[in-house]
Order: sequence, then C-alpha cells, then structure tokens
Amino acid sequence: MPAWTESDEDQYEAIRDSELERGKPQDAAKELASRIVNKRRRKEGRTPSKTTQGTGNPHRRLENRSVDELRNIVRQLKVEGRSKLTRKDALVAAIRSFRNSHKSKKRVDE
Repeated sequence: MPAWTESDEDQYEAIRDSELERGKPQDAAKELASRIVNKRRRKEGRTPSKTTQGTGNPHRRLENRSVDELRNIVRQLKVEGRSKLTRKDALVAAIRSFRNSHKSKKRVDE
C-alpha cells in the first residue's frame, strides 16, 4: 500500500488533535483520524478498496455474497463471458456451472 503523503499526515494530525481536544481517548482519536484519511485516499483511488478485492467469507452461500464479491470470484475462476454477467443470479449460476464442470473433468482424469 502506498505510504501517506505529507498532506495525509497533516490531515491525520489535525483530526487527531481535534478529537483529543473534544475529550476522546487517544486510541479512539487515532483510529478515527486514520479511518477518515484512508477513506479520502480510497475515494481518490490512492489505496485499494476492500469491495474490489475480496471474494467474501468462503463459508457463506453464494446467494448471501455481494455482487462485487461474486464478480471477483468469477474473475479468479477466469469464467468466459464474465463481462456479460451483470445480475447476481447469473453470476451465481456461472460460478456453480464452472465448478461443476471442473469437478467432472477431474474425475475423468483420475
């Protein structure tokens, strides 16, 4: 992850000091300040966003995952035609179809 710039550090210190003056504990003030700075950095595209990286909890059903998580799974599996898959139910169906087709290929190879 790219390091903070000088302006990020300045903003962090200003927010932290402001929160300390308002009576917040030091740990809470530091956490709030870093969250605010990191949120601004994400909006500016200077740091990765969690929604564009993860595939969700592997123990959750596919239907309970977000569309972003499903898109990331489809991308990892390198499913053909994934750019045309826009609806959640289509993404789930494509993932299941891909996984089932690859399971049957493994059985044939053994």
